[in-house]
Amino acid sequence: MSWPLQIIIALCLGVVLFGLFAGIYLVSYEVNHRDTIFPGVNMSGVDLSGLTIDEAAQVIHEQLSYPSKGRLLVTDQEQNWLYTPQQVGLNIDPLASAKKAFEVGRSKGLLTSIRNQIQARQNSVSISPVIIYDQRIAYRALQNIANQVNQPVIEASVAVNGTQVNAIPGQIGIQVEIPKSMAMLEQPLLALQDGVVPLVISETNPQIMDAGPAAELAEAILSQPLTLQLPDSENEAGPWTVTPEELAKFLVINKEENGDSAEITIGLNKQQLTIYLASLAPKLKIDPVNARFIFNDDTRLLEVIEPATIGRNLNVDASVDHINDQLLSGEHDITLVLDVNEPEVTDDRTGESLGITELVYAETSYFYGSDPERVQNIAAASKRFHGLLIPPGATFSMSDALGNISLENGYAEALIIVGNQTIKGVGGGVCQVSTTLFRTAFFAGFPIVERHPHAYRVGYYEQKRDGSRDPRLAGLDATVFVPIVDLRFTNDTPYWLLMETYMGNFSLTWKFYSTKDGRSVEWQTSGLTNIVEAPEPLYRENPELEKDEIKQVDYEADGAFIRVDRTVFKDGSVYFTDVTSTQYRPWQAIFEYGPGTEKIPTP
Repeated sequence: MSWPLQIIIALCLGVVLFGLFAGIYLVSYEVNHRDTIFPGVNMSGVDLSGLTIDEAAQVIHEQLSYPSKGRLLVTDQEQNWLYTPQQVGLNIDPLASAKKAFEVGRSKGLLTSIRNQIQARQNSVSISPVIIYDQRIAYRALQNIANQVNQPVIEASVAVNGTQVNAIPGQIGIQVEIPKSMAMLEQPLLALQDGVVPLVISETNPQIMDAGPAAELAEAILSQPLTLQLPDSENEAGPWTVTPEELAKFLVINKEENGDSAEITIGLNKQQLTIYLASLAPKLKIDPVNARFIFNDDTRLLEVIEPATIGRNLNVDASVDHINDQLLSGEHDITLVLDVNEPEVTDDRTGESLGITELVYAETSYFYGSDPERVQNIAAASKRFHGLLIPPGATFSMSDALGNISLENGYAEALIIVGNQTIKGVGGGVCQVSTTLFRTAFFAGFPIVERHPHAYRVGYYEQKRDGSRDPRLAGLDATVFVPIVDLRFTNDTPYWLLMETYMGNFSLTWKFYSTKDGRSVEWQTSGLTNIVEAPEPLYRENPELEKDEIKQVDYEADGAFIRVDRTVFKDGSVYFTDVTSTQYRPWQAIFEYGPGTEKIPTP
């Protein structure tokens, strides 16, 4: 073997041995620091060499105390506010910071890891901690300062103490600019340094400082009370008097600009005056109401039973302007501005002009056996619809027309269905009215938009003239519960529709007057199908009853399904068809007995 070849082999062997020893050393170095931070790693001057993550986190927590001990002095050159970094939202995450230090020298690349380990060991590596900074806290701190520093720009104004008027000079506006001030705060904060933070403040000068002329006008306005009244023909309400002390609360200063110059004028605060007049508006508001009629079957003419109501509204905006103008000109007795709203149908309308020329349909329902309270409620509810008009093309809501069902409106307590039981409630029996209206609209051929059946079959809604029960009427009931459950149908004719209601001996007749348009109705019912027998009666104790007193409070009814098909013809051709489906639930009879009752029937 030649000498040069021996040298090359020796060099190669040396490189291999060096690499082997270096690898062994590095592996040994890695193993020795498997669970600790490599030597030479520090965080903001705190040495973390050889510490586990948990030990490093503890050291960081104890020695990096800038969040709690740092000092930040916020100043506006006149006032100072001292905060710790923690108080403005900055904290150090010890565990995350320790993990960050542990990762030094442990990158995915081998060469990079070795280089970082050597650099840390020889020259030391300083890394920054993991900071948690909540800008919302800093913002709130600056906002709190702003609340103390800020002052609005105030134009020259008039101050009123009672009826004493004084001219107040203007005031320079001061505003802390929070975003810019936050940027100033974050410079030392994010560098983990103490510092003085100057607030960024903007100033705004008022355009007008002299309120002398305005003060003189204010004195004239407050020299006597302001009296508001309705026009002479509308004298059933008012007048309303605003005392000088009250009037003073409405005064404002207005700035009128003319090129580069401006002057102060005195006036009434339109917003406050609007609020005041808006409080009067509901008392003065009268909704327009159509006249109510009945159709005289002999003369075939309409007769007024309730005159139309002319509507009116307080025109708040126009009244505000009018009051301002009059008051500033020296007037103190001022008339409010009203808008008049004519109803669509006035007393002088004729049946011919409304298209009400004949009886279109009439329907009668019967309710023999009803107690006086139920009859009272039927009468009270049906009166709401007597003489009522439905415009052409309108969808009529029974709930809207019925209004509030209360004792004050003439209703009594009677049986109603609530949830899964029949109980006493105000307005029991109103569904006799809704059922009658539903059948009138149904058999007259009008489109039914909304209808809700009762939970179970109620005998009243299947009675015939002689008091017997007609099963064919099952499935043709309708319930209304104001304002949730409604009955609605559409007057799809070009004519007005007049409704009349008449109470008889345990009967209610509903009449539709309009102009016939050639429609007729054919209908058929499936009858009672899928019948489910009522549950066994329930007996329960009622402490209000006497011993051995037994009282039935609910009545049984079989459940069933009913389908009613309707075909509406117009001039012999099918106009539309619809289906009315009803699923009645089986209903349980309920008996109550007094405490101590022994002879309780068993189902």
